[in-house]
Amino acid sequence: MKSFKYRFLSNPRVAMGLAWLGLVLIAAIFASQISPGDPFQIVGKPFSGSGPEHWLGTDSLGRDVLAGMIHGARTTLMIAVFATLAAVAFGTAIGAMAGYFGGWVDDVLMRATEIFQTIPSFLFAIVLIAILSPSAFNLVVAIATVSWPPIARVVRGEVLSVKAREYVQAAVVAGQSDSAILLKQVLPNTLSPLIVTGSLMVATAILVESALSFLGLGAPNQMSWGFMVGAARSFLRDAWWLVTLPGLTIMLTVLAINLVGEGLNDALNPRLADL
Repeated sequence: MKSFKYRFLSNPRVAMGLAWLGLVLIAAIFASQISPGDPFQIVGKPFSGSGPEHWLGTDSLGRDVLAGMIHGARTTLMIAVFATLAAVAFGTAIGAMAGYFGGWVDDVLMRATEIFQTIPSFLFAIVLIAILSPSAFNLVVAIATVSWPPIARVVRGEVLSVKAREYVQAAVVAGQSDSAILLKQVLPNTLSPLIVTGSLMVATAILVESALSFLGLGAPNQMSWGFMVGAARSFLRDAWWLVTLPGLTIMLTVLAINLVGEGLNDALNPRLADL
């Protein structure tokens, strides 16, 4: 039987996705060292082409495009990752309680989940940001608020399957508390689909954050890829690269995350273990 590590890393699509994500993560983590200074600082003439001082040229205000993309990686990824973690934590709690306790608890929690799912997620995020005011923290809250229902449904389905197994019933007979059974017996056996769903949710969070920043609802005074696309949209005909470069970076990052998520799904699928 092939190991998880072999099945995961031997996938060429995963290798390509990890390579790109590695570059983006390096840029995000070491942004201040790679491109010191403020990415909003005017460093040259507007719309100057690429050169030794500014490899990707400057934008309409004379800001370095490469510096903006490097610092934008930090903002975009930070918001997307924290929003996903918050959505996974809340969705897991809701789904676990609904699946384990059942009855009226399940009915109330799932009806609440369905209410959130009936609201268009992007429009809901816009309304939340408009109410809370744009900031990095409020972006995380808004994206997490519209993202948790799928997690809750995935976890609920897994918990319903796991809680009927013998080792869970044995823990109940042994007198373990509900919280101990959930944390030690049930939830550890729901990690595989949770990891896959969570990894794919990061890609969705990047798209939502980029779209909000494009509309001017992003984190103020923080460079992001969506902000760069929005700031350059008026100059698309004269300086197409100002929109294309950050837009292409968003597309490649989302694609890489999806490739890695699909690779995780293939590697964690028990039916593929003997292939």
